[in-house]
Amino acid sequence: MYLQNAILAPHYNLNSHSVIFAIRGNGRIQVVRHDGQNIFDGELREGQARTVPQNFAVIKKAGSEGFEWVAFKTNDNALRNPLAGRLSAIRAIPEDVLINSYRINREQARRLKFSRDESTVFSSESAQRRRY
Repeated sequence: MYLQNAILAPHYNLNSHSVIFAIRGNGRIQVVRHDGQNIFDGELREGQARTVPQNFAVIKKAGSEGFEWVAFKTNDNALRNPLAGRLSAIRAIPEDVLINSYRINREQARRLKFSRDESTVFSSESAQRRRY
């Protein structure tokens, strides 16, 4: 994928580790453990790699030059789950569980579950070239 200033929705790999290798451009990568502790928050440039352990959340933001990468998984049937958007884990959690877990009211729980329909790439710019 090659978009300028785009953000790939936060996600995690359910059953595999991932090695992200930057092919072109640069991007900011943030990796977070299950307890919210940030283990990496930095820039990845062309030719650099970063390992993301299984079940650690990761978010990628392309730089102004754009960002193109390839991700190698340690499982032939790797499963990826987004943390935002219509396909997210949050959307699958019952409202009552969200209310009790996060100590929020029902309206806040509904907004958390249903406020974003996009599931993968969020771009602030209109005409972008895409490579897959």
